[in-house]
Amino acid sequence: MSRPLPHFSAVAVLVLALGTAGCKNHGGRTREAAYVSAPQTFLRDRVATVYNKVATVKNGERLDVLERTTNRRFAHVRMADGADGWVEQRSLVGEDVFQAFQKLAKDNAQAPVQAQSTTHAETNLHVAPGRDTDHLYQLPQGGKLAVLKRAFAQKALPGTAPKPKPASVTPAKEGEKDKDADVAGNAASEAAAPPESESSKSGPKPILEDWLLVRDAQGRVGWVLARLVDFDIPLEIAQYSEGQRMTAFFVLTEVADSGEKGKDDPGLPKKVPEYLVLFTEPKDGQPFDFNQIRVFTWNARRHRYETAYRERKLDGVLPASVGHEDFGKEGTLPTFTLHVRDKEGTVVERKYKLNGPIVRLVKGDATANSPLRH
Repeated sequence: MSRPLPHFSAVAVLVLALGTAGCKNHGGRTREAAYVSAPQTFLRDRVATVYNKVATVKNGERLDVLERTTNRRFAHVRMADGADGWVEQRSLVGEDVFQAFQKLAKDNAQAPVQAQSTTHAETNLHVAPGRDTDHLYQLPQGGKLAVLKRAFAQKALPGTAPKPKPASVTPAKEGEKDKDADVAGNAASEAAAPPESESSKSGPKPILEDWLLVRDAQGRVGWVLARLVDFDIPLEIAQYSEGQRMTAFFVLTEVADSGEKGKDDPGLPKKVPEYLVLFTEPKDGQPFDFNQIRVFTWNARRHRYETAYRERKLDGVLPASVGHEDFGKEGTLPTFTLHVRDKEGTVVERKYKLNGPIVRLVKGDATANSPLRH
């Protein structure tokens, strides 16, 4: 038979519960969170002209906000190790920005990589295309990035306020609903900008800048200014760009060159990759992601790359993808899939196969299975 709990025991339970709640509020991450968006900054012991530096915080580090000054210029924060101090609010972003980056990473976890690239300068990772959009993480010079998508945004001219119009991203599929418009402009948009009003025609012409959605080595996903990124395409292929800008490249297959010896094992033939490369005009703000493709195959007798196939005047849309497929008697062959707009503006899928130096269209056109020559 159970007996009623003594009065002092009930009081002890109540005190313990309140103490636990208080501890959670003190160190259990229940306060407002902020994240360091500056490359690195420090905490000061007071908000005054003369102060002492009490700790250093790094880019991306999470802090608990304890209070703010009346003018909200400074925030009193606590670090994970319990150290606290004051930091300038401009060096912080809120939980909403952090969650936006988390959503970008989740939504693009399976996005096919369009190119490998390297930053040639320090740059910020933005939550959406545009210089005035929120940013959190800073990427170092020489950082390796996987390119996922492309967009363009209007650059704010000196002395003018940026327009609220969102950045334009070329759609992956016609009619697909924009699932990420609130953070990345990650789907359908108009193929060209709307006509200017009479009042805007007299003003300066808008400057458009290309942006790339990228994933860094730590798995963080965001937008970077395209001009700050170099594609890691081999020089033997890059020399054939003919003034065009590369927007994506893929290894289709590897072939052996018996006349060249491999570096790892001199007794074996050298393995040479063959490439699909997507090109666009050398100017930002194009309404298409690419308008030309080229397939580069390796001539084992002359030990050089040659253009096996070229197609121009495309209204291309990223992403593109590569793979392999069984074609019966022909065996398993490399394939690549493109998305392009037809004359009516509908995005259609076209699949090609590579058999030796010959490219054939196998899906997406009435002339399927007919050879496509250079």
